[in-house]
Amino acid sequence: MKITGILLTSFLFFGTGMLQAQEKNTLKLNHIAVYVENLQKSTAFYKNVLQLTEIPEPFHDGLHTWFTLGQAGSLHLIQGAKGGVEREKNDHLCFSTNDIDKFIRNLESHQISYFDWPGNKGKVTTRVDGIHQIYFQDPDGHWIEINDEQ
Repeated sequence: MKITGILLTSFLFFGTGMLQAQEKNTLKLNHIAVYVENLQKSTAFYKNVLQLTEIPEPFHDGLHTWFTLGQAGSLHLIQGAKGGVEREKNDHLCFSTNDIDKFIRNLESHQISYFDWPGNKGKVTTRVDGIHQIYFQDPDGHWIEINDEQ
């Protein structure tokens, strides 16, 4: 009887903890929203320069464009931002590519200037961990980082 009580107490103590761990709410990224001034111009930029794949837009209101980010979720462009907003490079979106040189050639073909972290035009930063990265801005001045981290 005493052993059964210990087992029951142990089950209630540890079993409840295991249930709580299983019921823990885990978050995953659903989407990133970017507020843009000119939806058509920004849509073309994200589609042609970043080569993101557009997905169906559920609102059908002409004020949104959605792109898939794979398992990470989606990117939503939303029409209506005011122009002339100053953007900080520390506030940026970051994407990784397996071929940064090819991505740079794509930027150059679209006449998009890119910079290293200190701000030198046409230069690539090599981080202390060996990852290469560049920065550039979308039509609204949002900063975007591209790196070759795998």
